[in-house]
Amino acid sequence: MNRPNRPARVNAAFISEANAPLLKDLQTDYPALGSRLARDGVEIDRITDAVAHFAVALPSWGVGTGGTRFARFPGPGEPASVFDKMDDCAVVHRLTGATPAVSLHFPWDKPSDAKALKDYADTLGLRFDAVNSNTFQDRPENPHSYKFGSLTHTDPAVRAQAIEHNLDCISLGRELGSKALTVWIADGANFPGQQHMARAFERYLESVAKIYAALPDDWNMLLEHKFYEPAFYATVIQDWGSSLMAAQALGPKARCLVDLGHHAPNVNIEMIVCRLIHARRLGGFHFNDSKYGDDDLDAGSIHPYRLFLIFNELADAQWRNVSDFHPAHMLDQSHNVTDPIESLVSSAGELQRAWAQALLVDREALAGFQESNDALMASQTLKRAFTTDVSPILAQARNSVGAAIDPLAAYRSSGYRKACAESRPLPRRAGSGIV
Repeated sequence: MNRPNRPARVNAAFISEANAPLLKDLQTDYPALGSRLARDGVEIDRITDAVAHFAVALPSWGVGTGGTRFARFPGPGEPASVFDKMDDCAVVHRLTGATPAVSLHFPWDKPSDAKALKDYADTLGLRFDAVNSNTFQDRPENPHSYKFGSLTHTDPAVRAQAIEHNLDCISLGRELGSKALTVWIADGANFPGQQHMARAFERYLESVAKIYAALPDDWNMLLEHKFYEPAFYATVIQDWGSSLMAAQALGPKARCLVDLGHHAPNVNIEMIVCRLIHARRLGGFHFNDSKYGDDDLDAGSIHPYRLFLIFNELADAQWRNVSDFHPAHMLDQSHNVTDPIESLVSSAGELQRAWAQALLVDREALAGFQESNDALMASQTLKRAFTTDVSPILAQARNSVGAAIDPLAAYRSSGYRKACAESRPLPRRAGSGIV
């Protein structure tokens, strides 16, 4: 599909040119780190190869400027269509080599021609990750409102409408080559007594069972929980326990999705990950970061050690050869004051960093300290991996797959945002809402 107004792509020739002046330092720094790691019995090339194969999906909505409940301040060159979003996602992938898939949100990204969109993604070297349904907003074409719930609404007609939308998402996803449906609902209550909590959960199970029955054999359903907002007293699927109960009631294709911002303050997210791995129900992640609640900040910007500890659980599961273990990774962020492409590039790098650090953990030594109840040395074993500067590994991994050694610097020198601002319509100058 030809799109004459598309900004010039960040291509292989540009990346090679950007990498050229950085190669000399990399050829010094990488062997130096390799020598240091070798003293600990670590093969640097093994870690680098694992980082080079790490992948995280991009949220289609993440390439636009986000906002809050109070205001949204659009940025220059924002995507005006799902095809523009794909262009921006392709730039992130070319720069990082780590984001080969895009997660679409319907009806925001609903294409008039799914085949044309898939063909266009193919030309960009992208594929489609899980599709996301939206029953938390009313649409002009919908006869019923979701103000008081969707899949758990007391009115069967509202529930039927929400179910039908999810079935439409599956149908679209199949055309695009997706293999999963993510279901998050905003259903809940703002006042004690407003909702019969037991019946609401039962209605949820009844509704998602109908959606689950329509899943293709090779699909998964990812159940996303959130402990508050927009329901501030009680949310129907408020934590990992409710999510796990629902997944176990539905069947083996239902898995739990962990969004890092969807937890009460100070909750031990890495332990939740561990428990879901044990239950064989960890479906995947929506990576972001937070200070106070569901802030949707850039991954690793506030709690990099927590991010590392989560990846430590993933590395441990891999080390233990846990069966049926293939969690999906996706970013889920709202970029209110930064260039969205820069934030996504940065976040992809932070995930690669956490993965590399987690792979550096001496598992045998850690297990020994844990068995002997040596609390300090067990902790120090983790800290030793976390405090290792793995930047040369990340740079070498990117270079090995034809991505940018310094993706942020390369992006800023590319002029891509300026080109977008010149070729795309000016965004609305006012508005509110996260997306």
